[in-house]
Amino acid sequence: MTQQFLVEPVAEHEYLVRTEAEGQTVECRFHVDPSVLEQLGVSTADEQRVVEQSAVFLAQRQPIIDFPWLVDLQDFVASYEDYPEELRRLLAS
Repeated sequence: MTQQFLVEPVAEHEYLVRTEAEGQTVECRFHVDPSVLEQLGVSTADEQRVVEQSAVFLAQRQPIIDFPWLVDLQDFVASYEDYPEELRRLLAS
């Protein structure tokens, strides 16, 4: 089962992501640079959905309890070679 994330906009291109893990509420902030969305080929996608699916992607690779407080999608591009393709797949599902 895919982890459920609550994504709330808090500022322009910034989102608070909240979920439960190991009996705790986990929160982190995601920053979305529009140029990164263009680089990923998803510039027309809803930013909030991109953040949600990026959180799903990250949860498949590390424990949610270990999510950093601040997440920048540019870091995903730099750290995960499969992120662009996997993000497009997640957005299409």
